[in-house]
Amino acid sequence: MQHVSAVRKEDAERVVYPIPANVHAETVVSVRHYTDRLFSFRVTRPQSFRFRSGEFVMIGLPNAEKPVFRAYSIASPAWDEELEFFSIKVPDGPLTSELQKIVPGDTVLLRQKSTGTLVIDALTPAKRLFMISTGTGIAPFASLIRDPDTYDKFEEIILTHTCRDHAELSYGVELIDNLAADPLIGELTEGRVTLYSTTTREITPRMGRITRLIENGRLYEDLGIAPLSPTTDRVMICGSIHMLKDVKDLVEARGFREGSLSHPADFVVERAFVG
Repeated sequence: MQHVSAVRKEDAERVVYPIPANVHAETVVSVRHYTDRLFSFRVTRPQSFRFRSGEFVMIGLPNAEKPVFRAYSIASPAWDEELEFFSIKVPDGPLTSELQKIVPGDTVLLRQKSTGTLVIDALTPAKRLFMISTGTGIAPFASLIRDPDTYDKFEEIILTHTCRDHAELSYGVELIDNLAADPLIGELTEGRVTLYSTTTREITPRMGRITRLIENGRLYEDLGIAPLSPTTDRVMICGSIHMLKDVKDLVEARGFREGSLSHPADFVVERAFVG
């Protein structure tokens, strides 16, 4: 009797489209689902692909003649042999509704050029670097916090991560927990990295929007540190559009100046979003 291999219905119905010109077609290496809203995945890295830690790249899926591309911060550092991403799941999102279904072996498309404002070269050196994030906005900081160059420019890193629920904070907690064992930057991070996690919906010991916790002094009190000052601190901001505006207003009111690669200064904001 001739053997017939079983084919999943979704595979049988999947249409194979040609890969668009000027994009990389990379293979999914691993996928991890943290909650029903958040997941991370790693893909192979094109040999020719170069980026600065903290930058983003446009990614898509080969599921249409004209694939939808969205900006995704690269969560892996510039030295990593693979590319890591941390994504929200949007049920009706043009890209994420399908991206959340990927499994190892699937193909993900990458544009050839990365860009972004969350790079340490856009900041002048200082004692402390505050990385302010909400949700998947932690992704570029996962890249930067594992890059040796970050520790050449700043003595101390304070990463804040705010999500609705405690389970959504897992990515950041594991990131920091694994730093000490990292063969490249483990020794550099010892005693120099602090994670400050808060929730806005689920009741936890630390609750509240990060802007409120900065404004009322709770952040400084909890960590036993001096308040933000442009003489000692630099700030990177990535997350929800409302948080970006509020924290930008907050630091500018304290005398911080926005920086860029051409004019490094005191703070930078990432304005690329996933949908």
